[in-house]
Amino acid sequence: MPLPNRVAPDGSLFSDPARGLFLGNRGGRFHDPATRDRPQRTYASRQWLCCVLAFKDRRRPVWGRGYTEMFFCDEVTALAAGHRPCMECRRQDALTYRAALMRGLGWQDAPAFPEIDRLLDGQRRSGRAKRAHVLPAETLPDGAVFGDGSRWLAVRGAAALVWSPAGYVGSQARPCGPVTVQTPPATLAALAAGYGPVWHPSAASIGARSRGD
Repeated sequence: MPLPNRVAPDGSLFSDPARGLFLGNRGGRFHDPATRDRPQRTYASRQWLCCVLAFKDRRRPVWGRGYTEMFFCDEVTALAAGHRPCMECRRQDALTYRAALMRGLGWQDAPAFPEIDRLLDGQRRSGRAKRAHVLPAETLPDGAVFGDGSRWLAVRGAAALVWSPAGYVGSQARPCGPVTVQTPPATLAALAAGYGPVWHPSAASIGARSRGD
């Protein structure tokens, strides 16, 4: 039985056989290593990271006595949930994200990553609940995720790709008008300013089919 450590675009945890392209953590351990049941609390601190699956040949038992490992379908999912690239295992991506964030928000001075974490923390949750933002769909950058929990869609050009834990499974035209956006506004600004997240490979094949290629 898979652990409840797969992450949906709204940041919630669930069980699924799909492992995903990225590993992440939320600043420490919040699971019970003895039972490994779904935790009531879903974070340990405001430092929510998106990491590579393998780094420096490190090995660790998942949901042991270390931090609470979780897995994302792709980086688009991680960003929607409120995570950012890790400065240790994804240093260049983290710096690129910060530079895009600065451009998007009009900041002149580079913020420390704890400052970015504080900003994201205020935008991604209200108490323990995920904070969503209602915005016009036509203004969203590529990589933004919207939806109400019954279905998640990721913006990619003129299309909105249907999300699943194992990849994208369909496509529809990008809607117009207000939608419930999961991706925090700061990350939306970074995406709009040129940060290119890693998509699941299925996004390319779904996009090609929707164009008739």
